[in-house]
Amino acid sequence: MKNAKRKGNRNERRSMRLLELAGYRCTHSAASLGEWDVIGIGKTDFVLCQVKSNRPPGTLERRILEEFPAPANTKKLLHIWHDRAREPVVVEL
Repeated sequence: MKNAKRKGNRNERRSMRLLELAGYRCTHSAASLGEWDVIGIGKTDFVLCQVKSNRPPGTLERRILEEFPAPANTKKLLHIWHDRAREPVVVEL
């Protein structure tokens, strides 16, 4: 379990770095108790990002993310990091 948690945290930090390179200021939900792992604030918009390792979210979790209430200028992203990949598969919800 520790290794899975460590991998998840590592991939969340990798997603944060990508978003920061794109101009967002990011915060990370360390305990992952909410729907989103990373929240990014840009000059003109926001990003909500769910980070997964090797698999997409299940049907129920994906529906919760898609239906999450957010302002019109918010992007809802799913980052799926596969082992040894340099970049995630990015899905806009």
